[in-house]
Amino acid sequence: MDVTLPDEHRMIQQTVRDFCETELEPIAQEIEDEHRFPAEIFEQLADLDVMGVPITEEYGGLGGDTLMYAIVTEEIGRVSGSVGLSYAAHTSLATKPIELFGTDEQKERWLRPLATGEYLGGWALTEPGSGSDASDMDTTARKDGDEWIIDGTKQFITNASEAGSVLVKAVTDPDAGYDGISTFIVDPEEDDGFEVTTVWDKMGLNASPTCELSLDSVRVPEDRLLGEEGEGWTQTMKTLDGGRISIAALSTGLAQGAFEHAKEYATQREQFDRPISEFDAIRDKLVDMHRKTERARLLTHRAACLYDDGEPVTKDSALAKLDASEAAREVAEDAVQVLGGYGYTTDFAPQRFYRDAKLMEIGEGTSEIQHLVIGRELGL
Repeated sequence: MDVTLPDEHRMIQQTVRDFCETELEPIAQEIEDEHRFPAEIFEQLADLDVMGVPITEEYGGLGGDTLMYAIVTEEIGRVSGSVGLSYAAHTSLATKPIELFGTDEQKERWLRPLATGEYLGGWALTEPGSGSDASDMDTTARKDGDEWIIDGTKQFITNASEAGSVLVKAVTDPDAGYDGISTFIVDPEEDDGFEVTTVWDKMGLNASPTCELSLDSVRVPEDRLLGEEGEGWTQTMKTLDGGRISIAALSTGLAQGAFEHAKEYATQREQFDRPISEFDAIRDKLVDMHRKTERARLLTHRAACLYDDGEPVTKDSALAKLDASEAAREVAEDAVQVLGGYGYTTDFAPQRFYRDAKLMEIGEGTSEIQHLVIGRELGL
């Protein structure tokens, strides 16, 4: 545990850690094997009052800062990447934008149930053909009296099949480029024409639903527009600044979990009458795993603190996300290697961390896009 954290942060960290070890770890592989979304875990997280960590208490949140949120996300990721991914998407992408850009009425109606954990949220940006150019979207919204009519398809949307609300990005002015994109709050249960058409089987993270959505003439009232018309892309960039911190935190958790499993195995497994951790090859590997994890944590905490101080964080959040996601994959791969043949079996956790970690280098901007973002911020 990081003893340099403020007391309140350490208390939350310990509470979430105890919960994850007691309630989540025993079923972490099971829910992955069954491709089952663990609704009961999220109900318990709501009981712990951590579903809205960085959301103001006025609207049902915990009133914590981004650093506290990063710590909670890391602790969940340390045990289950799937639960951590759904948690991060709910908080950073589906909930925080309503606090940042919503009206008082929208916050009361839509933010409160998200922050209290009454239900999960989703955020629908990516489309089947958009790839890394997320602004290249075919989903449209046109005004019809006092309603908007939304048509299009969204791809790789976390939580959509479980969500009580989804923030949908759509083009409202095809001639305005980035300034022609807007954000709408869609109710999957009540709004006709919203359909989850696919829940993808994936390489990992299968207890977190990743969906394709169809929006077929979905009518929403004009008060479902989040912020002003044409502000959707500006909102997206600000949302991703915070979202990348959460993915960095989740990646750090995956790395930490993989390291701990490898260390435990290496100190107990004996070859040639001594623990394999005493052999240079294994010891050096474990040291490097620890170094990469600590570096990822420091970069993540730095970005979170800058965000909390109101400083620009585009470069720092991208740097944290880039480093932590690559660290997660490298540390998890080494954990599999430390365990040898056992590391390749589902009886041991490293294989799960390894499969889960790969998405961290893809979601919320690939590693290649993070290089692009950082380069721009450096004036390159």
